[in-house]
Amino acid sequence: MEFYSISESGNLVLLSKNKTIVLSSNISVNVEHPVARLLDTGNFVIMDNFTGNGSQNYQWQSFDYPSDIQLPGMKLGWNLKTGLERYLTSWKSADDPSTGDFTFGFDINYLLPELVIYRGSSKIARSGPWNGVYFGGIPTNPNLVFEIIMVHNESEYSYWYEPFNNPLVMLVKLNQSGMKQWQMWNEKSNGWDLVYSAPEDVCGHYEHCGANTVCSINKTPICECLKGFKPNSEYDQTSQGCVRTLPLDCEGGDGFIKVDNIKLPDLIDVSLNESMSLKECETKCLSNCSCKAYTNSNATGGGSGCLMWFGDLIDIRKLVQNRESQDFYLRVPASELSMLIL
Repeated sequence: MEFYSISESGNLVLLSKNKTIVLSSNISVNVEHPVARLLDTGNFVIMDNFTGNGSQNYQWQSFDYPSDIQLPGMKLGWNLKTGLERYLTSWKSADDPSTGDFTFGFDINYLLPELVIYRGSSKIARSGPWNGVYFGGIPTNPNLVFEIIMVHNESEYSYWYEPFNNPLVMLVKLNQSGMKQWQMWNEKSNGWDLVYSAPEDVCGHYEHCGANTVCSINKTPICECLKGFKPNSEYDQTSQGCVRTLPLDCEGGDGFIKVDNIKLPDLIDVSLNESMSLKECETKCLSNCSCKAYTNSNATGGGSGCLMWFGDLIDIRKLVQNRESQDFYLRVPASELSMLIL
């Protein structure tokens, strides 16, 4: 038989029947008057009983070590000062809580915050980059249930959510199949209602249509080449992706066409300048023969910043909801420019 206790140093410890420590919270400083509390938020904390109840006085909290569920107020992401990473890990099966195959969280190597579901080290789905207002591939309207809160600064990459209606009971779960599910408690049915899940369809699966394509769930076939591109294989456009119909001619005067209402390509082989305007970004991209596309990095205040792509454009999807989205500009040769704009 095993049981929990608080040690003299203020650590939460799991003891075996002969009182051998099996697990410990490993608090680095001694707590003179340790108290363990389960808060109304669901956060289980260890604190000094004489120093107050604020979160800054928690010596340890379960919210820093999530499993497969994210509760309101529970941060996911990175504390850049301490190196602490918070992410969800799926169960092995519906009735086996051991570590499963999937994780959900941030990739710290991204230039812009983006949420990713992984199976091992392979991407399964991604949210699209944070543009200062929303994650580009996550439906935002209508949403009367919760608000997403994002902090992106020198100290942390953090993401959490809060319900608009405080008494509302809801959670986010990463299930054993790698689906991220928003669930809300229904008192009438005494069960959980599914509000939203991701990936929500096949276009939400990472790189479903190959490089330089757009996945459009409402079209048949759902995979089509970007303008100015053709299938790399006449037999299987889905897996082989697309290549340019004509090569770019940097010295001959390439131009750009606008692609509307899409989730931006994955942040692979990109550069970021947060101080440039969109016009400066166009000029910068056009002056570099390797630049394939550009957009503003931030959508607030009319748009700012410059994000440029230099390789294949991966994992683009047409958004199901028509909404104001970032203008994405794709480079094409001058000989095709007038034809592709029509």
